[in-house]
Amino acid sequence: MTTKTIMAGFGGQGVVLMGTLLAHGAMVEGKHTTFFPSYGAEMRGGTANCSVVVSDREIASPIVNQPDCVVAMNIASLNKFESRVRPGGIIFVNSSLIDRRVERDDVTEIRVPANEVAESLGDVRAANMVMLGGIVKKTGVVNLETLGESLEKVLSERAMGLIDLDRQALKRGFEEVA
Repeated sequence: MTTKTIMAGFGGQGVVLMGTLLAHGAMVEGKHTTFFPSYGAEMRGGTANCSVVVSDREIASPIVNQPDCVVAMNIASLNKFESRVRPGGIIFVNSSLIDRRVERDDVTEIRVPANEVAESLGDVRAANMVMLGGIVKKTGVVNLETLGESLEKVLSERAMGLIDLDRQALKRGFEEVA
């Protein structure tokens, strides 16, 4: 099975960290994976997205033109990537920041109040982990436990103090999605 995902938001939302963690978790589980980040002209506040492909077989290209899943952390990302999801795919919407619904009727919309859940845990910066927990619940692309363990390998030294919060956020995001 192969899952192609595009994660998008503005710089500072941790979109690239989400992708890095997902790709690392897939590697830990012995899956093939590619990770391809893309940044706008400016980092914090500019656009950021990444493509992650996870497969049980070798991957020919990291380029994702028609993803199975799109993660939209802000309205600009939903506007940009909604049309690219394959029919039957999933769009994960950060409903804390995106008021409108997905306009397509041939995809599944999963609304996750990522910012609100993260704020309830004490830090809005964990919204990316809330969303990632929801993705894992709905897609089964990797195990939640693997992501929690991978945090120690992926986070920068200055972010190590957030590991417990990030693990809680992953779990809450997992619980948030039906």
